[in-house]
Amino acid sequence: MLRYRGKKKVLDRVKELDAFSKVPEEYVDSTPVGGTFSVITFFIIMWLIYSEVTYYFDSNLVFKFMPDTDMDEKLRINIDVTVAMPCSNLGADILDSTSQSVFGFGELQEEDTWFELTQEQQDAFDAVKYINSYLREEYHSIWQLMWKKGHGSVRATIPPRKTKPNRRADACRLHGVLTLNKVAGNFHVTAGKSLHLPRGHIHLNMLFDDTPQNFSHRINRLSFGSPANGIIYPLEGDEKITNDENMLYQYFIEVVPTDVDTTFESIKTFQYSVKELERPISHAKGSHGVPGIFFKYDMAALKVKVYQERENVLQFTLRLFSIIGGIYVIISFINTVVLSVKSTFKKAKSVVPKEENKLITKRSLQTNPLLVTPDLSVPMDLVKQL
Repeated sequence: MLRYRGKKKVLDRVKELDAFSKVPEEYVDSTPVGGTFSVITFFIIMWLIYSEVTYYFDSNLVFKFMPDTDMDEKLRINIDVTVAMPCSNLGADILDSTSQSVFGFGELQEEDTWFELTQEQQDAFDAVKYINSYLREEYHSIWQLMWKKGHGSVRATIPPRKTKPNRRADACRLHGVLTLNKVAGNFHVTAGKSLHLPRGHIHLNMLFDDTPQNFSHRINRLSFGSPANGIIYPLEGDEKITNDENMLYQYFIEVVPTDVDTTFESIKTFQYSVKELERPISHAKGSHGVPGIFFKYDMAALKVKVYQERENVLQFTLRLFSIIGGIYVIISFINTVVLSVKSTFKKAKSVVPKEENKLITKRSLQTNPLLVTPDLSVPMDLVKQL
């Protein structure tokens, strides 16, 4: 059994233990060059650590297609559309593929308003239109930035009207959120209020034959599910103006379920693509149909899963430590080279003046004999004569 009989405590002895030997301070030569390289090394390492951590959290995006098996999931549709007709003359309704009205899942609010916007509202709507058109055109070059950083167009709103015109309201704003079955359906706005029947519904537009119709409309919002950073809603900011009373607007929408799982966002939502068609209704010319606005949507069989793919934490840590060690070794090597060059230059500079002094002394002795030291062996009388 070993016993410690020293004066110091065992804990103090343990504190003094050091597996890594250090050079005593009296043998360390601190130089301005070494201090400068130390500061540079510190900032380089901090910048590389920041870059590596940012890159780790901002990894590559992966888009994976898979069959959509969530048939019992509900479909939420967000609507905010303004039509240039009074609400009393309009009827908005949705039918799904089962021919059953789904207004039991919600109801759109009707608000009498004016189709002409104020300057503030027009500026906000033009901003939404410009942003969405730009994102659609430049999507191929900014899609990663959109999915990682997001954009504000999906949350853009039109400010409320501050001053009301001194005339009767000539437009109707239909807005609200409906929760539907995830099947194909048809959201439409036509003349006349709808009358629900056991197997569908009809619009009583025959009562408004003498009422002028104008299906000019402005789409402030039309989206499915919750807003996500990288999703563009093509119809937001769309505006159609017409003077024809019998105009038919059709939008064919393909809805794609999308699961987003990134660092800062994890939601289940929907994105869509759209094709549009507009034509005047003229039975005499063979263009049949019902004037109005029709949004016909259908569900895609495949869904998109978006997630970020990042490396293992252990690999990230090892790469980070290797970068720090490599920078330290490289800067140390550069510091040694600089100090060696500096010391060599100092030695060469100190040798040059001594050689020049020797040359000056030799030249002085050759040109001025009086500078020669007298020889002590010469008699003093001869020296005095000189």
